Amino acid sequence: MPEKKSSKKEQATWGGRFSAAPAELMLRFGESVSFDARLAPFDVAGSKAHAEMLAHVGIISKQECGEIVCGLDEILAEINAGKFEWKVELEDVHMNIEQALTKRVPAAAKLHTARSRNDQIATDMRLFFKDACTKISEKISRLVATILDVAEKNTETYIPGYTHLQRAQPVSVAHHLLAYVEMFMRDRARFSEVFVRANVSPLGSGAIAGTTLPIDRNFSAKKMGFVDSRGNASLTRNSMDGVSDRDSFIEFAAACAICGLHFSRMAEDLILWNSAEFGFVALPDAFTTGSSLMPQKKNPDSLELLRGKSARLHGNLSALITLVKGLPLTYNRDLQEDKIPAFDSFDTMMIALDVLRETAAGMTVRKEHCAAAVADPLLLATDVADYLVRAGVPFREAHHVVGRLVALAEQAGVPLDKLPFSEVRKVHPKLREDWVEVFNLKSAMSARERVGMPGPKQVKSQIALARRRLKQ
Repeated sequence: MPEKKSSKKEQATWGGRFSAAPAELMLRFGESVSFDARLAPFDVAGSKAHAEMLAHVGIISKQECGEIVCGLDEILAEINAGKFEWKVELEDVHMNIEQALTKRVPAAAKLHTARSRNDQIATDMRLFFKDACTKISEKISRLVATILDVAEKNTETYIPGYTHLQRAQPVSVAHHLLAYVEMFMRDRARFSEVFVRANVSPLGSGAIAGTTLPIDRNFSAKKMGFVDSRGNASLTRNSMDGVSDRDSFIEFAAACAICGLHFSRMAEDLILWNSAEFGFVALPDAFTTGSSLMPQKKNPDSLELLRGKSARLHGNLSALITLVKGLPLTYNRDLQEDKIPAFDSFDTMMIALDVLRETAAGMTVRKEHCAAAVADPLLLATDVADYLVRAGVPFREAHHVVGRLVALAEQAGVPLDKLPFSEVRKVHPKLREDWVEVFNLKSAMSARERVGMPGPKQVKSQIALARRRLKQ
């Protein structure tokens, strides 16, 4: 049975060309207000700037502008209070606000002069991305500060570092965590870069080719805060690109996906550290859960969910790239689907960063377990090779010699540092009785004090540097 047409009075503002309104099914299929209503603060900001620009160039009067601005403020107050009625038949946030405003302020019928929904939504989303990047950067900064707090307490708490998930060389807990500080600081810089590239006003591009009316794009851009470091207006330079460009969406989603990759890797490390097999940390009860069957279980659900949320962020990036890749210029309705992935990435980032920060802040480093694990002398096998290099042995030869020592220890069933010297000296003449001094962990770590290494002084220096970078 064919869908019934909705009545003519229910049509959106573009309905003059049509003799009948869209089918109810089409309304449900095509509406976006169910998810783009969250853009209301940005839409109002853009509309206020546009109205003030129209008054500035004389297209509307100052009185009309004042009435429009007051009406927009009233509507936004209602939206914030949850009292505004959103109507699906009006399709999106723009038409809902405009029609509500026109019912209250007759002069609002002039508000859409020299403006299209194409440049309107492009403007709204750029304002959204600027706000989103600022908020996410603040969350990252708080997470980094928490990681630094944990690191500062563990500059000389040593654990095995791993390659191929096999014990490799000793590092401090602090040094390990500082690797994530570096990642998250790069993430913060990435969001700053997305902010800069989003900080360009497309308003005035119209539907595709601008307008014949004497608008002042610089004026509206400054009103909305689209300005460079010198206070000059930042404007898109091509009207077709202005309405169809979705680079900001993709760059924002990419920054979220990369940050998600980082918090997923950190989550995995903490999951391993929390396991009975590692035992390096104990996670807080507030961010773990139990089993419905096994009463002894304490599951690292917050961290496992962070791994899962990371996949979601990567999916959003893929969706946006796929959405845009085949579109001709300029606007196509496909682009309505660009907002859900962007909003979801923002929402996911905001809660995920908080969860990781609270989990890290509440965990306990189990220093006795760390000490037991790092006591494995094989972790300093490479230091034995360095000992031989200092004695003039070529590194490749030294590497082979240490490999033979490790094999001897395995055959004898003793730790590497407990091999009898009578056997050790047979392997290479450059090995002297003082070779066992290599296995002094404190000395081994103190020898690693060059930039980027895990020596305690270097680590403390890196923590101090990171705190200074956070303030920039």
